[in-house]
Amino acid sequence: MNRQTNEVARLRRKCIDDMIRYIEEDAAAAQERGDLLNSGSKDGKEFFDAMNDVMVWAGKPNLADFLPVSKWLDPQGIKRNMVRDMGRALGIVSNFVKERVDELKLAEEQETKDLLDILLEHTGEGKQGPDSISNQIVIIIILEMFFAGSETTSSTIEWAMAELLRKPDSMKKVKEEINRVIGPQRKVEESDIDNLPSQRKVEESDIDNLPYFQAVIKETLRLHPVIPLLLPRNAMQDTDYMGYFIPKETQIFVNVWAIGRDPETWEDPLAFKPERFLGSKIDYKGQNFELLPFGSGRQICLGISLAHKVVHLGLATLLNSFDWELRNNICPETIDMNERVGITTRKLKPLEAIPKKRVMDAR
Repeated sequence: MNRQTNEVARLRRKCIDDMIRYIEEDAAAAQERGDLLNSGSKDGKEFFDAMNDVMVWAGKPNLADFLPVSKWLDPQGIKRNMVRDMGRALGIVSNFVKERVDELKLAEEQETKDLLDILLEHTGEGKQGPDSISNQIVIIIILEMFFAGSETTSSTIEWAMAELLRKPDSMKKVKEEINRVIGPQRKVEESDIDNLPSQRKVEESDIDNLPYFQAVIKETLRLHPVIPLLLPRNAMQDTDYMGYFIPKETQIFVNVWAIGRDPETWEDPLAFKPERFLGSKIDYKGQNFELLPFGSGRQICLGISLAHKVVHLGLATLLNSFDWELRNNICPETIDMNERVGITTRKLKPLEAIPKKRVMDAR
């Protein structure tokens, strides 16, 4: 898995560069308009809204689960709304896949292929055998990648930014560390100066040299695990656990949100303190049961390696490229940190922050 993840490092780099370029351009336009950044293209916003709604419906307690006789009535409208919003998301992804198919018909041989390109190689007329897949399956795979990847990654970065903006001392420490590692002493290639003239890029290889920054990510995942109950498990046999009898086939939810805030495990558990992880061997790769945002064992998240790289590279680049300020009517103490209830844990009110381009000597 790590080998395949490393092979697409160029694609991650391109996506991060595109993100920074978009923020720069939209920040400049927003300054002229006197308002906040745009939320993206119309299709992008519609897809985000649909995906967000699906996550809410999927995590909403359903009366029909407890009273099966009422399932056909759909008393809370959960199934009806889920079908509607999932249909919206599927339609947008379907259009996206169609656009890529049309592009590939006109394109020359690609130097680098992404997941969608590879999937499309196994679709179309004349494709048969065990390696062939239908166009509908491709759409569902891409949709699942957005749900399991983009939703969780963007949410973690947003929570981390919110916590750092609430704690100016932590923000100062993490930016000082990034400056030491990514700072003026690094040689800058001419091509890099052309692409990002005022700031050097963070590379994936830099992350190992940023211990405080890594601690910020761990502390964020402790307080704000994106999937608070993980994926459901089933007891494979009758089990007696800590005095509780759990019958075979019982569905089990692991509340990692509560584990991360357990006062018997964590000192001052509700406080954001990255320092607690400095010098600590506690990690989130499934071996330390007090920190399990990705799960553990055979059902550990398959995308943990990719998530590790994207979250660290994305957040470090945002902090390295911009100085972030709160709007005039908001101060660190008044940032709304309430959570939206759903299968994933997002901020109830999206974080609003203003990026200011950092300028450093490129010599």
